[in-house]
Amino acid sequence: MNSGNRTKINQLLHLTPPGVVMASNWLSRQGYSSELIRSYKNSRWLASFGNGAVTRYMDEVDYLGAVYALQHQLQSTIHPAAKTALSLLGRSHYLELNQHAVYLFGKEREALPTWFKRHDWGHEVLFFTSSFLPPGIGMTTFNHKNFSIMISGHTRAIMECLYLTPGKMNLLESYELMEGLHNPRPGQVQELLENCNSVKVKRLFLYLAEKSNHGWLKYLNIENIDLGSGKRSFAQQGVYNAKYQITVPKEIEDNESPGV
Repeated sequence: MNSGNRTKINQLLHLTPPGVVMASNWLSRQGYSSELIRSYKNSRWLASFGNGAVTRYMDEVDYLGAVYALQHQLQSTIHPAAKTALSLLGRSHYLELNQHAVYLFGKEREALPTWFKRHDWGHEVLFFTSSFLPPGIGMTTFNHKNFSIMISGHTRAIMECLYLTPGKMNLLESYELMEGLHNPRPGQVQELLENCNSVKVKRLFLYLAEKSNHGWLKYLNIENIDLGSGKRSFAQQGVYNAKYQITVPKEIEDNESPGV
């Protein structure tokens, strides 16, 4: 390997933290040709990572290192979401033990690269695309190993759980998660609710927060939140709540949370 190529690989390794994927199209934009990458692989600086990506040679990469590539290299909005975000934020004691699924959300028409979809991450990857919340709001930085990515904050993550209700997630589990949402910033909750375009999510969020007896509810301006019209049902043979015009499981409606 000539000195110029050695300088370029040193620059790349300085630019990219260990433990992350490097997407081939991003490398190309940085001036690393396919021939040069092939040379680095032959010299054991880099290793192939499926079709369309590489890693450092002998590097250990988990799905968060792949999300880093999506966000930092491919400018994707795909992020750990729902129960996965809550677990990363330390709320795992509210969640089922030994989770095997990773929840990722992205905006409409986004897709996971082939190298991501075909890799065995040791978890089932559940990827959802939706525009029910705008990208960017309600997010937080998560530090992992030597890098950071954006994941859903507590409030957005619970809204993502509610978005998956009832088909992909149990409403009773969402209720348990809501009970733990003790100290969100009311301004951020207001922003998320005002910008959410899912009537289902907004009604369930306010209903469950009320059932949880959360004190921060009094700081919200409900009049600025569009709750739509008409009835919604989220449980067969459930109980109807007239205030929010929703039918929910009897176990929730009958429960009286002690609050905080």
